[in-house]
Amino acid sequence: MVARIITGAHYGLKDWLVQRVTALIMAVYVVLFVATVLVCSPANYEQWQALFAPQWMRLASLLFFLSLFWHAWIGMRDILMDYIKPTAVRLALQVVVILLLIAYAAWAVQILWSN
Repeated sequence: MVARIITGAHYGLKDWLVQRVTALIMAVYVVLFVATVLVCSPANYEQWQALFAPQWMRLASLLFFLSLFWHAWIGMRDILMDYIKPTAVRLALQVVVILLLIAYAAWAVQILWSN
């Protein structure tokens, strides 16, 4: 029997799959959004606001942004783990990235549900 050497945090397959699923969600949203904009052709603020008035559009946009932030987190975490060797610096940068992504998510919710 071969003993497994346990190293790292074992993100592997789960994060690979999350990257692909979030990328697919973002790609589908972008295609639908571009098609919607081409059909509706919003020219002023009121028309743009009307474009995002339906609940389904707000939810689709929120799903896009959450997918974007999760996708970004995995990418940034992997970059920081690969290239920043001092543990304290890496953890500090990861905390900064997490706080920024949470702030961006809150900002996206505020924008999508403000009148």
